[in-house]
Amino acid sequence: MSDVRLHDGVHSRAQEQMLHLAREYPVDRLLAVFRANAGLDTRGALPPGNWEDFGHGEEEPWSGSDYPGAGVAQTASLLRGHYAGHFLSMLAIAYGSTDELIFKDKSDEMVAGLAEVQQALAATGRFSHPGFLAAYGEWQFTRLEDLAPYGEIWAPWYTCHKIMAGLLDAYQHTGNKQALDVVTRMGHWAARSILAVDPVQRQRMWSLYIAGEYGGMNESLTVLHRITGEQIFLDAAAAFEMDAWLAGAAAGHDVLDGMHANQHLPMLVGHLTQYEVTGERRYLDAVLNLWDQIVPGRTFAHGGTGEGELWGPAGAVARFIGRRNAESCATYNLLKIARGLFTHTRDVKYPDYIERASLNHMVGSRADVVSDHSPEVVYMYPVDPGAVREYDNVGTCCGGTGLESHVKHQESIWYAEPGELYVLQYVPSRLTWADGDVVLQTRYPRDGEITLTIGFTATVTLHLRIPPWARGRAGARVGEESQPAGDGEFVTIRRDWRAGDVVTLTLPMPLRLVPTPDDPALVSLELGPTVLLARDDATTTLSVAPAGARLLDGSITGFTVDDDLVTVLGHTFEPAWSGGDHRYHVYLRLDDADILFHGSDPGVPNRRDQDGWSFLGALWAGGGYATVGEFFGAVHQYVVQAAGKGLLSRAEAEAVLVAASASTLADGVHVIAELPPDVGAESAAPVIRIDVTGERASSGWYTSLPSCSVTVVSPGPGIGSVEITLDGAEWTPVEGPVALPADGRHLVRARATDVSGRIVHVSREIDVDTAPPGASARVRSLGRSVEVTLDAVDDVSGVDRIQWRTAETFWGVFQEPFTRALHDDPQTLEFTATDRAGNTTPVQTVTLPAL
Repeated sequence: MSDVRLHDGVHSRAQEQMLHLAREYPVDRLLAVFRANAGLDTRGALPPGNWEDFGHGEEEPWSGSDYPGAGVAQTASLLRGHYAGHFLSMLAIAYGSTDELIFKDKSDEMVAGLAEVQQALAATGRFSHPGFLAAYGEWQFTRLEDLAPYGEIWAPWYTCHKIMAGLLDAYQHTGNKQALDVVTRMGHWAARSILAVDPVQRQRMWSLYIAGEYGGMNESLTVLHRITGEQIFLDAAAAFEMDAWLAGAAAGHDVLDGMHANQHLPMLVGHLTQYEVTGERRYLDAVLNLWDQIVPGRTFAHGGTGEGELWGPAGAVARFIGRRNAESCATYNLLKIARGLFTHTRDVKYPDYIERASLNHMVGSRADVVSDHSPEVVYMYPVDPGAVREYDNVGTCCGGTGLESHVKHQESIWYAEPGELYVLQYVPSRLTWADGDVVLQTRYPRDGEITLTIGFTATVTLHLRIPPWARGRAGARVGEESQPAGDGEFVTIRRDWRAGDVVTLTLPMPLRLVPTPDDPALVSLELGPTVLLARDDATTTLSVAPAGARLLDGSITGFTVDDDLVTVLGHTFEPAWSGGDHRYHVYLRLDDADILFHGSDPGVPNRRDQDGWSFLGALWAGGGYATVGEFFGAVHQYVVQAAGKGLLSRAEAEAVLVAASASTLADGVHVIAELPPDVGAESAAPVIRIDVTGERASSGWYTSLPSCSVTVVSPGPGIGSVEITLDGAEWTPVEGPVALPADGRHLVRARATDVSGRIVHVSREIDVDTAPPGASARVRSLGRSVEVTLDAVDDVSGVDRIQWRTAETFWGVFQEPFTRALHDDPQTLEFTATDRAGNTTPVQTVTLPAL
């Protein structure tokens, strides 16, 4: 960390805002749950809150032997302690990143506090080993050995890993030897505990959803072995393995479908560390194989993965978009894995992913605000239509990883080995290396001009990564001397460098449509490395018609950029890295009604067949063309194919060919194209559309049951029949408006057959939600306070928000459990829920009892 310093740029914005929190947040609040558990003075500090809160008022730090049982024990906040581990990592990394003494001082203070707690717990004689350290008793670990489910316990080994990782970071980044002493004691307790468990029982434990989640215990124990040389830690690391899962992954099997993404990704980070220490190839093979199963086939445009924290089938991106996509913890760990895999393979696909995910997901996960108390990061960075980034997340898992992510944005910019220097990310920064500095200056990702100023004198091979969208187009020079860029993944320059040499790299920044792997008509819009988010309040999929704006290579022209906002295709887009709070759309639906070329309009409809095939869909499916000749070859091929399907008349086919030749894409090239004599009928095929009548909210949903009808825009030579089908049912003749029968997302298709037998198709998605969510409240006693959980369910459009208020508060949006202090008199709490269609429940009430 100390070798690299960030300069002003997109990444430094998020880093500076998180460093502010690291400076301001009191250490006593993080230690409060530990001190309370050990019977120490909490110094009046309140814990961070949310998942990181005091336990139940009746809870004790039970050992495995005196735990009173699930039906008797009063417990709460069973993951407490994990957030403090992340915060300690943040402080240590922040010191390594900046050399600011305040971060070392606060890190030292946390370590001393944890050491005091560890000693106090040991002095009770209650626990199995003096190295035990937690913010609750040892009972969660022993209950896991008896296969207790999530609910009774909450991932005790996961929390142990976060505390150990924080202590290891404190030792490695600040040199605090007390941290090494505390974590070594923890390691001995952990090794003694886990190695005493029967191996078969361990496999059952690790298969438990969440309860058996152990984070990166194999990583921390292996790192501890590296530092201390003690074999027992490496032996214990091997006990944190899912044997069948690891063997299947090493053999190349897909073992991910239905699995909890962030329960398994930290295991892979650990397996990389185990490989580096043991040399056992199965660890590396497993990680390599699973990476290829995740990226890109289970990865969204911004680099996130998973829906509801789970993986779906391979290659399912478009059809796996739900309400809770892309847990930030998962991307945090994917970035760790990508960094490790590059060091072992030098494969450019790993830094390619790092750029996508660190820029768009990670930077974009941090709100563009300054806070003294909250990390202001998202848990999920959803990709469903009309999503909103929900910031804050004090005390959650993603709040914890977010603390770390945003103080180490200088990771993965530079990579070095003897005689070679790689520039992997174009983030403004200064590298101290080889008896001199290298300064990277750029406005990237706002533009593609990058300058490196060399501050050393040596013979070095410099490798500059070329992003996939710039390969074959990049330019490089040293001083005024041009360097060959070629079509490769790196520009490689080997020379005798002198201090003061300047390297300039120019990367073109095309605006392009990037299809999802399983649906080429569902696309993200990306400008250079930036994923763009369409600002729109609708919660149904937006459609765009880009054909007339496409250049030869498939990129989009005719856009403007003002203060990072891009205006194009009838919408305003913001960068995914903005940290904004608007509703947004990551994905757009391609829906060109007419065949157009840039600068030329043949006046011909873009008809579709029964499979959804259309001329424009086929023409641009590959993204674009390298030469005019390739473009015209494709135009001719698909014109003939469309005419053969009855989607173009002969006159229309000729018009499309002429328009392509007259467009700006032709670049002045004169083309002669011949149509086979039997291609295309004399008259044009019909054109039809589906019209919808009903109350449509600004969300894009119909909030009363609509009806649809089929309009014949152009009858062609004459209509033989017009038919309609709803959600795959039988085709029926159209005899008037057709009422949609129920709420839901409906696919309506219509087809018209003309008198010559040609058939054209049209389809339309219609989203209907006429009822508000079902909402309820649960109240649990915590002694002098209560925990309130507000639940809402909407199986159609999904719940957008739950709001509540009391006589002393305003309407707040809160969907996690929260606590309310009891008063001398009963309190009335009002709540209501709104779905994504815009339906809102009547106000309901729940009475909180008197103290």
